[in-house]
Amino acid sequence: MKEERYFYQPDIAQGELTKEDTQHAVRVLRMGAGDELYLMDGKGAFYRAEITAASNHRCAYRVLETLPQEKTWKGHLHIAMAPTKLNDRTEWMVEKATEIGIDEFSFLDCQFSERRTLKVERLEKIVVSAMKQSRKAWKPVVNEMQDFKSFVKAERSGAKFICHCYECGEKPYLLDVLPEGDATVLIGPEGDFSIDEVHLAEANGYVSVSLGKSRLRTETAALVAVHLMQVKCKI
Repeated sequence: MKEERYFYQPDIAQGELTKEDTQHAVRVLRMGAGDELYLMDGKGAFYRAEITAASNHRCAYRVLETLPQEKTWKGHLHIAMAPTKLNDRTEWMVEKATEIGIDEFSFLDCQFSERRTLKVERLEKIVVSAMKQSRKAWKPVVNEMQDFKSFVKAERSGAKFICHCYECGEKPYLLDVLPEGDATVLIGPEGDFSIDEVHLAEANGYVSVSLGKSRLRTETAALVAVHLMQVKCKI
């Protein structure tokens, strides 16, 4: 039995794989006319399709069957993180969070940030690759980097949380206060949020929470938060 091959095709009606996927299908996987493959549109559906023509530069297909998918978690899950100094750590987080299941990534320019620019196009490619590998029917939104103040002042649906290491009373554990629905969680840079940023977030409806007793790297904290959101919102 042949392994099912999945390809990301946001515009199914186009009828041809992207240039990159064409090269992978034809040159690497040696697929040709008559072979079946599965397409994912990133909007909640898979499609069983058949290759009708294949060359090194073009891979055309026809859709045989539309396969709508049920989302496996409730609500809209949004992680907003200050990018790490080393790009590969941010990329690792994006890859693993996509595999676990997330709806939206945002990246924050904070007072203590060590990285203030980001290559969103590269992160998009990592997200698509992780979607294919984990067979996710929904593609997470990847936002451009944004100033922290602008982000926390923007209107958002659902519950809002900020994770930090300051001792400011008894902070609840994130899992204990997460709702079974829309949630946004903020994760700070290696040097944490500034105390002024924490106060600004709280003034705009964010609840200060803990991820546990361990002191975590930024990308680890973000992934823990994503996992906790999935645990709480799993259907």
